[in-house]
Amino acid sequence: MRTATDAAAVTAQLATVPADERVALVDPRFVGHVHALRLALTDPRFPAAAVRGALSVQPEARTALARAVTATAATARTPGHGSGAPAAPAPLSAAGTGTAPGTGAVTAVGTPGQAARTGATEAAAEPDPNAHATAGAVGTAAPDRVADAAGRASGEAYAPGGTGSGSRTRPSGTATALGAADAPTADGVTDAHSSVDDLAAALDAEGVTVHRPELGVLVADVPADAEARAAACDAVAAVDDERVRLRSAVKARDGFFTTYCISPYSRYIARWCARRGLTPNQVTTASLLTALIAAACAATGTRPGFVSAGVLLIASFVLDCTDGQLARYSLQYSTLGAWLDATFDRAKEYAYYAGLALGAARAGGGGDDVWALALGAMVLQTCRHVVDFAFNEANHDATGNTSPTAALSGRLDSVGWTVWVRRMIVLPIGERWAMIAVLTALTTPRITFYVLLIGCALAACYTTAGRVLRSLTRRAKRTDRAAHALAELADSGPLAELVAKAAPRKASSYLAPLSAALGAAAVLVGTAAAGFGSWVPVGCAVLYAVLAGVAVAAPLKGPLDWLVPPLFRAAEYGTILILAAYAEVNGALPAAFGLVAAVAYHHYDTVYRIRGGTGAPPRRLVRAIGGHEGRTVAVTAAAALLHHQNQGFTIALTALAAVLALAVLIESIRFWVSSGAPAVHDETGEPA
Repeated sequence: MRTATDAAAVTAQLATVPADERVALVDPRFVGHVHALRLALTDPRFPAAAVRGALSVQPEARTALARAVTATAATARTPGHGSGAPAAPAPLSAAGTGTAPGTGAVTAVGTPGQAARTGATEAAAEPDPNAHATAGAVGTAAPDRVADAAGRASGEAYAPGGTGSGSRTRPSGTATALGAADAPTADGVTDAHSSVDDLAAALDAEGVTVHRPELGVLVADVPADAEARAAACDAVAAVDDERVRLRSAVKARDGFFTTYCISPYSRYIARWCARRGLTPNQVTTASLLTALIAAACAATGTRPGFVSAGVLLIASFVLDCTDGQLARYSLQYSTLGAWLDATFDRAKEYAYYAGLALGAARAGGGGDDVWALALGAMVLQTCRHVVDFAFNEANHDATGNTSPTAALSGRLDSVGWTVWVRRMIVLPIGERWAMIAVLTALTTPRITFYVLLIGCALAACYTTAGRVLRSLTRRAKRTDRAAHALAELADSGPLAELVAKAAPRKASSYLAPLSAALGAAAVLVGTAAAGFGSWVPVGCAVLYAVLAGVAVAAPLKGPLDWLVPPLFRAAEYGTILILAAYAEVNGALPAAFGLVAAVAYHHYDTVYRIRGGTGAPPRRLVRAIGGHEGRTVAVTAAAALLHHQNQGFTIALTALAAVLALAVLIESIRFWVSSGAPAVHDETGEPA
């Protein structure tokens, strides 16, 4: 811990922390809960974060912080609010959370008696006998340890159970305290004004978005005098911040099954993992492996295998809930974690569908071919997700975004039981996986898929109809950002781009969804009517490509333009499903399943990039893999050209799936492990 007496010393001490590392400033008079300080100092998702008396700044905002220190020094408050000599700056303390490999120390280097002078309830951290004599960026500091180090440096008041919620080992990384003598007022009482809060306001003025977490019942304060400090300490002691931390680890809005059957104990599993140093990524990987083992058990085709698969699927879901709760509990958000969390849920579910299909084929009594049902379930589920994503992207920043149906939904939310009924109707991931697990254990794969398809179809009709009604009745004005996001979700390739350039670009309220719907209907109906091996589907696919280009020729700002991406997904996936089902060639449906899975991964990857504000994958990739309309034309042409060859169509689908998967995965992995990838985490609780 280092102490400084003026702004120049603060600047000098901050300069000792490498520019590529995060720094944290804490007023030594800070009184509050460990978790309040942790929320301000250790959440990696924001360029800056602050609570009363505490501020953390990421490397990208360090330059703005240096300017803010200079600006606040120049406009320092005077006693009596403007009269008399300039006061010394209010106390500061700073902690640098290094990212360099190695181990480090928390070093106390402040003026003697600082803890007593600031009214601290604990002495400042004593130097570790094995530590370096000076503080430096020498290690990776776990969030709990950084918050604990900064809290002890500031003389923080601890709530019951607060110190026991994190690691008990010596903190790693560095903590540096920057402080000054208290600024007395004319009455001789310590002034509660804090330069840390001034710096946070100055960062706002610099254009840096300072995240201010919602504390609820948690306390974060800089008391004005001994009486106020005692009151703040009493408020801290009255609230168990560990209980608050556990409660906040769970999403505020989740499904019924997750809320009442999983979260009551999964949050404690998350805490157990945190105390043993496990990361959310490790738990996510464990969830994936568990689901893959469940799929392998289902693939055995035996009753014990099906029962084991159901049990393991529920276990995988428990771990799936735990990884997010662990990330929120320990504030361990990362770009890699965002990628894993965004993709593994779909990989687990669709791998399980494949396992059920394999198990059905191997079951006694000659087996049962349910690959078409498995592929249909994947198509339906993916289209449902695209509806969710497209509608939310189109409306979340729209102006005048109200409607009678939205008002009715708000009134229904005031009636508790209707909230849960409406959440269960949409069959979110918890209810869906529980249903699949029970049906797998007790019935057959065919019955499981029948029930799943019926349930998902009803849920899709319910949610889509409600959103269409909202869109038709609201008078929302959609932004250019929303129109651009919908265009990226459309995944248009070279053919659609050529048509879009030639088509009139005059905006129309309903031209885009109408063109997309006509194109989708043409290719799906034409393919289903003509059957496998005909050239009619090829002509329908070309017509679909033309209409798809017309749909995206103008900005997608109409009330129903959010329907364009899901209509494109239904057309592409549905065409592949119909052709593979009609082929009656051994292996065609499993190959089609792999192809749709590869394309669906590309579309999910696009969604989560857009959610992170970084835009869709590079246009060169979208063009290289053909776009939705190019792939549709290619698959229909392959069916027409190769229908006389025994395994020709199957080989073509397999090769296309392999090429697409390779191209998409290489670009996706490159992006998500790069420094520019966003730390995207679903905090909305929306059904998945």
